[in-house]
Amino acid sequence: MNRFVRWLGRAAGWEGFLALLVLLVAAYGWARVPGFATSFNLSQIAAGVSEKALLVLPMVLLIIAREIDLSVASILGLCSVVLGLLLRAEVPLAAAVTATFAVGAAAGAMNGLLVTRLLLPSLVVTLGTMALFRGLSYILLGTDSVSELPALLTDFGVDNVPGTAVPWIFVPFLLLAPVFAVFLHRTATGRRIYAIGGNPDVALYTGIRVARLRMGMFVASGLVCALASVVLTARLSSARASNGLGFELDVITIALLGGISVFGGRGRMGGVFWALALVALIRNLLALNQISGDAQGLAIGFLLIFSLLLSNGIRRLANTASARRLVQRFSNRRIEGPVP
Repeated sequence: MNRFVRWLGRAAGWEGFLALLVLLVAAYGWARVPGFATSFNLSQIAAGVSEKALLVLPMVLLIIAREIDLSVASILGLCSVVLGLLLRAEVPLAAAVTATFAVGAAAGAMNGLLVTRLLLPSLVVTLGTMALFRGLSYILLGTDSVSELPALLTDFGVDNVPGTAVPWIFVPFLLLAPVFAVFLHRTATGRRIYAIGGNPDVALYTGIRVARLRMGMFVASGLVCALASVVLTARLSSARASNGLGFELDVITIALLGGISVFGGRGRMGGVFWALALVALIRNLLALNQISGDAQGLAIGFLLIFSLLLSNGIRRLANTASARRLVQRFSNRRIEGPVP
């Protein structure tokens, strides 16, 4: 019974509100936008959000732990360039993909070391490595592109799972999403991540290996960026230094809009999944209405500001309510105290 009550409370809260928005936007597209409800378009929606859906998974863990990785799109671009150059040099696909994952892990480890060993703020560190990794991508490949890719990779980027409208490039997210959700909400390590976000100093004094966990999350972010680079390279059938440019805005918007607190320690994967669907639908509807990518970015920017304002407002209301409860308890104790 208690579980049902908790589930009902969440359904009536922010996650329920996001789910209602997704249904309303989908209903509008179904009724008013020609071509929206076709299996081809729905497949394109899933394919177009595949890389961002992957990138948001480790981003959620980092934000809950009071960290952030602004370099995710740049790591994706660097990994895409490395993959393309290796395939151009006729390295076997399996070996090229393995090397790409190694590059992603190394980039994530670099971020993690700067944050955990030198105690630098992750916002500043990843802002710097965002420019560093993107610049390295242009040094390696310039403005050229690698389009001579193996058929196995390009087929992965355009084909659907047989008998369905689900593109193959969306399958990695479908496999990883439940893993990240279970890890965050059902494991001791996930609870430690929430504890770090709630109060890093208290978490440290209770025996949690804060630096080790942070390091692991940054490495995991790099590995997922490498996977997203393979997905994006396959989808575009091209490796370029500009691949993934600007993705970090959508990824952070999805995480914060999904209810992940920018102050750390709060949020659930369920809300993030609804936010992902909402952003994907909005971008698709704008594109079907011939609205350019710049205007789409403006809409996503408004969503980001809205989510930040909402997060800050909820935090203030929660603090005010907590303070009122403490005052009320203190007043009640004074009233019920013994009469001298």
